[in-house]
Amino acid sequence: MQRVLSRLGIAAEDYADMAGPLGVTPKETIHASGTLKLHHYKPLAESVYRVPVLVVTSLVNQPYILDLVPGQSMVEYLLRQGFDVYLIEWGRPRREHSGLTLEDHVLRLMPECVDAVLRDSGEKELSIIGYCVGGLLSVLYAALTPKAPLKNLVCMAAPINGDGLVSLKAWMGEGFDEEALIEQYGNVPADWVQNTLRALRPFGKLAGAANLLNQIDKEDTVRSNLRMGKWESDNIPFPGGVFKQMVRDFLRGNLLVKGKLEIGGRRVDVSNITAPLLNLLAQEDHITPYASSHPLMAMVGSKVKDELVMKGGHVGLVAGRGALTRMWPALAAWLAPKSI
Repeated sequence: MQRVLSRLGIAAEDYADMAGPLGVTPKETIHASGTLKLHHYKPLAESVYRVPVLVVTSLVNQPYILDLVPGQSMVEYLLRQGFDVYLIEWGRPRREHSGLTLEDHVLRLMPECVDAVLRDSGEKELSIIGYCVGGLLSVLYAALTPKAPLKNLVCMAAPINGDGLVSLKAWMGEGFDEEALIEQYGNVPADWVQNTLRALRPFGKLAGAANLLNQIDKEDTVRSNLRMGKWESDNIPFPGGVFKQMVRDFLRGNLLVKGKLEIGGRRVDVSNITAPLLNLLAQEDHITPYASSHPLMAMVGSKVKDELVMKGGHVGLVAGRGALTRMWPALAAWLAPKSI
């Protein structure tokens, strides 16, 4: 990376300035709880669809991957297409938040946000778009809330089948001691999360740097790569309680697919989901492979359910060069007639 910056005549200390400020689409915070903030984005179209959209982000990554900069922002794109967009920012948990569990997120925090969106918009139903772990949380919420005011559900690279996460299962199998990790740190440290994701593709960073050098004369490509790199290095600690449940019940036990997962003493039955479903996947996704996401299609009770597999990887699906020309238009085209 130093060589890249040097070729551009930029000092390493100016790296952040070149990446630029991220997540700048105008918004206001309409609800907060602990570290959580619920944002409402200012409209960017003359007319707005009736049904608001709630974006549920991942627990371990900063949400601005969905709103990098003007022209490279899924949020901005949806706003310009006339959607009324809200977004959950989970925040950065501290040690006192280490006891947060799936129950807290799915049965308390998400319903609070849904209620806040409906109050603010004045509508009686909404669409939910969940990315990565946010997609899993959205599925759990919808399955456990049969009478939820859910008009449409969109999952983007959402892990559903624990057995499909082959690399993670190999690492965090029976010999992995999640209890000791949480006892020591409270929450899973951000750098531990980052190193885990990088270990899934150990030569990915080197390959990316080599590819960037081959495109050194394309300033827009370089800047886009630097934005991605800044985001990828800005992980969030994983709440200890959720992490233990994810390792034990989801990754090892694969209880969701088996129909045996319980949250708050209630069994999660994904067939309870009847809202129209769009499942968006990436062909080269090494974090949430096809085998982990695709089983959702057979599990839901929705009569209307569509699946689109796009070129690219886990991050490229939502923010890469192909997202603007492929995924965002496909998402908007599917959602628009169902948002009137």
